[in-house]
Amino acid sequence: MKHKRYRGLISKEQLEQAMIEGEIDTLIIAICDMQGRLMGKRLTGEYCLRNGLKGTHFCIYLLGTDMEMNTPGGYQLMNWETGYGDWLAQPDWSTLRVVPWLEKTAFVLADPVDERTGERVAVAPRSILKNQLEKAEKMGFRLQMASELEFYLFKQTYEQIHQNGYSVLQTAGHYNEDYNLLQATRNELIYRKIRNWMLEADIPIESSKGEACAGQHEINMQYGDALTAADRHVFFKHGAKEICLQEGYAITFMAKPDHRWTGSSGHLHISLWDVKQEANLFHDPKGTQYGMSELMESFLAGLLAYTREFSLFFASNVNSYKRYAPESWAPVSIVWSRDNRTAGYRIVGDGASLRIECRIPGADMNPYLAYAAMIGAGLQGIQQKLPLPTEFRGNAYKVSGVPRVPGSLYEAMQLWKESRAVREVFGGLVADHYYNMARVEQQAFDAVVTAWERARYFEQG
Repeated sequence: MKHKRYRGLISKEQLEQAMIEGEIDTLIIAICDMQGRLMGKRLTGEYCLRNGLKGTHFCIYLLGTDMEMNTPGGYQLMNWETGYGDWLAQPDWSTLRVVPWLEKTAFVLADPVDERTGERVAVAPRSILKNQLEKAEKMGFRLQMASELEFYLFKQTYEQIHQNGYSVLQTAGHYNEDYNLLQATRNELIYRKIRNWMLEADIPIESSKGEACAGQHEINMQYGDALTAADRHVFFKHGAKEICLQEGYAITFMAKPDHRWTGSSGHLHISLWDVKQEANLFHDPKGTQYGMSELMESFLAGLLAYTREFSLFFASNVNSYKRYAPESWAPVSIVWSRDNRTAGYRIVGDGASLRIECRIPGADMNPYLAYAAMIGAGLQGIQQKLPLPTEFRGNAYKVSGVPRVPGSLYEAMQLWKESRAVREVFGGLVADHYYNMARVEQQAFDAVVTAWERARYFEQG
């Protein structure tokens, strides 16, 4: 399924010409929902040529559902009283690309907008990130970011796993494959396709490697401006699943698929640049701590100060919080340190590459929300000129007396609800909307009797 003339990122004009030539006959228009999934429509080339390349309508309920697409109450913008109308998915043509693993198909990300006013829908994840980037630009800053994503690969299809009740999981490996080239070779057929097809789609992949459990792997994407990096992230996750679908495999980015396994992280790298993106403002050769500028210290101080309150955007699911455990490679202490993988924030790089690595999110994160949380917290630190706490040195799993990552979705919800900063940074509408999302998710979990409970209490309870 190769496209000889049209590959990777293409222009709107090239798309139209490709449709005329029959090289592309399908256009996917997608938005990102609250859970970080791509939702949208497939338009035929014939329809696009007849009606022009423009957006498409979608039901507003897509930004007010739970993971199973139910329509719970509690959302101000979408409910049965308002009638579940339509919003417009307005394509961002800078994201238009040919999809190499789908025949004659192009893909474009869209921003949900109110067609009557033309304004972005405030609660859409991509809108939330854009709002933070616009704040940064008014302050004279641009953000460079990158994602590292860990996942598990299975020698089963999603359908087989579903039919087995998600209880019989056959990982594509039988021992810890962290950096292990022999084990990784067993699944190189899949990993090579993911890497190379992503490159062909203009998603710049740097590397892949085995991770710290059987069947676990990691793929790193190249840094870029924050919105582009988040767009790449969401497209990568969706595309990797599609590639595995075609090959008879399954892949999961779940934070903790099994309590006996290492959790899957989603490490985020961030640096602050001038608006022309010519200079890394995190670096100051005269800086007394690792060449960090005063701006970097304040930005990092903001991250440390607000991570707990913003944690719903870093970890949005019940399962997300089961990843946080001592000596698990997932952080529990919100401290900073130079090149220390036990800390929530790790300082890495030198000179122009000096940056902050956030180790707190899992691979299940919604990238737009997690990116927005990092940027929003960091900008608060700059605006308030927060002093940077002393660097932590040693084993951050064993330290006491420091802020901790919330231990549950319940705790994260309470911190979010009581936070003045959440409403200041994201606005009251967004704050209430995502609190309701977490409430719905927690209530759904609380209502289910699990296999663990039956095994523990059926006879002896």
